[in-house]
This record gives sequence, C-alpha cells and structure tokens, in this order.
Amino acid sequence: MATHEVTNQVPPLSGHDVADDPALLSWVDDSELHSLGRLAGSHEWQEHGRLANAFPPVLHTHDRYGNRIDEVEFHPAWHHLMDVAVTHGLHAYVDGAHLQRAARFYVWSQVEAGHGCPISMTYASVPALRVAPELAGSYEPLLTARNYDFGLRAPLSKSGLIAGMSMTEKQGGSDVRANTTVARPVADGYVLTGHKWFTSAPMSDVFLTLAQAPGGLTCFLVPRVLPDGTRNRFFLQRLKDKLGNKSNASAEIEYDEAFAHRVGDEGRGVRTIIEMVNMTRLDCILGTAAGMRLGLRQAAHHAAHRKAFGSYLVDQPAMRNVLADLAIESEAATTSAMWLAEHRPRLGLAVTKYWVCKRGPAHAAEALECLGGNGYIEDSGMPRLFRESPLMSIWEGSGNVAALDVLRAMKKEPESVQEFLSVVTGVDRRVDKALNELGTALSDVDESQARRVVEKMALVLQGALLVKHGHPAVADAFLASRLGGDWGVAFGTLPRSTDFASIIDRAVPKV
Repeated sequence: MATHEVTNQVPPLSGHDVADDPALLSWVDDSELHSLGRLAGSHEWQEHGRLANAFPPVLHTHDRYGNRIDEVEFHPAWHHLMDVAVTHGLHAYVDGAHLQRAARFYVWSQVEAGHGCPISMTYASVPALRVAPELAGSYEPLLTARNYDFGLRAPLSKSGLIAGMSMTEKQGGSDVRANTTVARPVADGYVLTGHKWFTSAPMSDVFLTLAQAPGGLTCFLVPRVLPDGTRNRFFLQRLKDKLGNKSNASAEIEYDEAFAHRVGDEGRGVRTIIEMVNMTRLDCILGTAAGMRLGLRQAAHHAAHRKAFGSYLVDQPAMRNVLADLAIESEAATTSAMWLAEHRPRLGLAVTKYWVCKRGPAHAAEALECLGGNGYIEDSGMPRLFRESPLMSIWEGSGNVAALDVLRAMKKEPESVQEFLSVVTGVDRRVDKALNELGTALSDVDESQARRVVEKMALVLQGALLVKHGHPAVADAFLASRLGGDWGVAFGTLPRSTDFASIIDRAVPKV
C-alpha cells in the first residue's frame, strides 16, 4: 500500500493577478497595474521574494587588504525586486499621481515587503528636499528617474538614485530632539559627527538626516560618495538582526566629519523633515493593508481547497465567519489607504497609521491560523508575513507616538478636526452615534485616553469611507461589528445577519 500519496493538500497560489482586488480596483484599474499584478502573482517573482529573505544582506566593512569599504552585499533577488519597483515608478510620483503610485506600491509589496523601505524613503524624500530648491533641482530628476542604478558612485553621475533616512539615535529613539550628532559649518556645507542607531537601507545614494547645527536641530542631505568619487566619512558599524524585514539592511552608522548639504534653515529640522515622515506613514498604512490582503488571500485560497470533516473549509459556518471578518478588516484598510493616498490629510494619516498598523499583527496571526499547522511551517510563507507585521506600527512613530501626534494636531490645527468631521458626519447613523460618543474628546483629550480616542476616530473614518466607497455588504458588516457593538473580541465573531457569501466571494482568489 502506498503511504505517500498526497491528497487533500492545497495547490500553490500562483499564476494569478494580485491586482484583482475589488477594494483596490474601485480606486485604480488600469493595464499597468494589472501587468504588475500578474508579475506579483507569478511563481517566478514569489520565488525572488523568498530568496531575498532566505539570504539576507551581509555587511563587508573592509576588503581583503584591510581597506575600509563599508558595503552591504545583497542576494541578486533583491536587485531584481528593486529594479521592477523602480521601473514601475513605485519610488516616485509624477504630476501628483499619488493614488496610482500607491496602488502599485500596494500590489508589489505583496511579493516581498522588505525592499519597500528604500522605495518608500525615495518617494518621501522629494517633498522634504524641495525646501532647498537648488538641491532639489539637482537631485529630484534622479530620485524620480525610472532607472535602478545600484552601486556607490558620485550621485550626480548616476542615472537614478535611491534615498535613505537616518534620524534616530540610541539615546532618543522617536525623541529626535534629543539627538547629539553635531553639524559643523565648513566652506561649502557642513560636516557631521555622531552615531545613528537606525539607518534605513545603508547602500542608498543619499540620506536625509538630522543633526545639531549651531542654530539647533537641522535637516541635512548626506551623500555616500563625494563628487570626486571618494567615499564620504560614513561608516557602517553593524547590521541589525531584526525579527522580520530580513531582506532589508538596517544599520548602525558613524558620521566622522561626513560632508552634508543643509536642507532648510538651521533649527527647523523637524519641520523640514515632517513631510517625509507623513509620506512614509502613508506607506506604513499601504504596507500593512498589503500584508492584510496577502494573508486574507492565502487563508481564503486554503479554505477553498482544503476539506475537513466532509466539506470544504470555506463552506463551514465557523470558518466563513473568520474569513468574512478578515476580509472586512482588509477592505477597510485598503479603502482608507487609497483615500489617504488621494487626499493626504495630516490628521487622517496619523489616525489611520495608528489603528491600521496596530491591526496588522492580529490579522496576520488569524490568517496564519486558518491554515492550521501548515500555516506555522516556513514553506507556507505565513511566518514571514507574521514576523513582518509588527514593523509598520513601530516605523515612523510607534503606537503612543502616533496617538499623541493626533492629539497635538487637533490642538494646534483645529481646522483639521473640522476637515475630519466633514468627511464622516451624516454618512450613517452608526457613524454619527460613534461621533456623539467621542463628545468633547476631539477638542480636549486626556493623554491617558489617547489610544482610546484615536481608535474610535479611526473606526469612524473607516466606516464612513466604506459606506462611500466600499461594497454594501462589507460596509454594513463593518458598521454592525466595529461601531454597532455586535462583535466579540477575536476575529470570527460577526453577527448572524452578515452577508457572508458576498464578502467571501470578494476574498477568494480567482486562479
């Protein structure tokens, strides 16, 4: 008797269009997006994503002769992924096409999340750099060029550039005003001396960084290579051994009188770089929404092909509730991400960054569990998704930072509250009821209640956007559960009245 005949196993999920996502296509639907989606859903590019994580970057501080080189070696799969991202314009926007760029970033992030970091940094660097028109005039055309030109050479001699960010220090973390890196003026710029605790993508061509100039905390542009071809005094100390995001190099670095260009006035570093922070917060939301969609798709595909106790999982009531609940969370994240990409309201970005990124790990864990023991095995790809999921909530301001930023924005910019209310008021009685429950919190919040208030604001915004832009069954189930109180604590506790069939049909991949 054969003991190794394989039955009741789920076929690989490949050969599909990742862009075939109803929540996404209600915002953007064009041939280039679907072309990228078919690449993202192919076995070839899924394998590139796996290899980039299986063989993480390696730091080489010196060459064989003892010369300092400070280079990071990547697996070829990393460069293949970066090349597709850059040639499709995920690192840039032209003529204000933020929404189209966001849709492509969302689709391609589902192949492999780590390389999204330098892509996002490059995208976000342009608005900050525009504070210095002369620098922007030289660097912006290269930062937006669709050429991936890897290698340490003088930036202005290349056909395309990648930008990184280098802000946090070991004594301050999110409190960048506590930075101790010093900027000393010299004849043609500044030289920086200090230690940076986290530097994103250290093989990038240029970096936006913060340092203490004579006039206070200031933003600077630091090139890895100087115009004469010599290396800037920018030394890599080590690469971080991270929980996830393995394909992407994150480094500790030393500036030892590294040359830098000033970006904006002395003492206005945070104000100069805040637009970059806001843009990367948008990509944190997009990246989390992409991870949710990936987890949902894997869970729904598994349930549609796996039998237990005589029927397919997708036909079993308890599993249908879980899948529908995961789908609602995913569609709410995608819808809010696309709306933010189109409108980019500061308050809405901070509110949604807090909540969507907080939901990512719980969503990934539940999606993994839908696959049972098979989901816990590395070959499924679900552990990689789970390890990646906490990052977006930490990057660009962890939970408390994001929630408190909402409170500060409401206090300093009361018009932002009115803008928020204009989007959500009068959309649905359950949304209005939740707004009434917030009461005076939108104008006077005790900091100890920051998370509670921002959570309710995020749910109100997501619910309103789903009513306006989502599928009626999804919107109704979201409002009944998240705002109407007909919900448990874990996923899979939607009310009996939910239109499970319509919601799940949108989630199962069409392979």
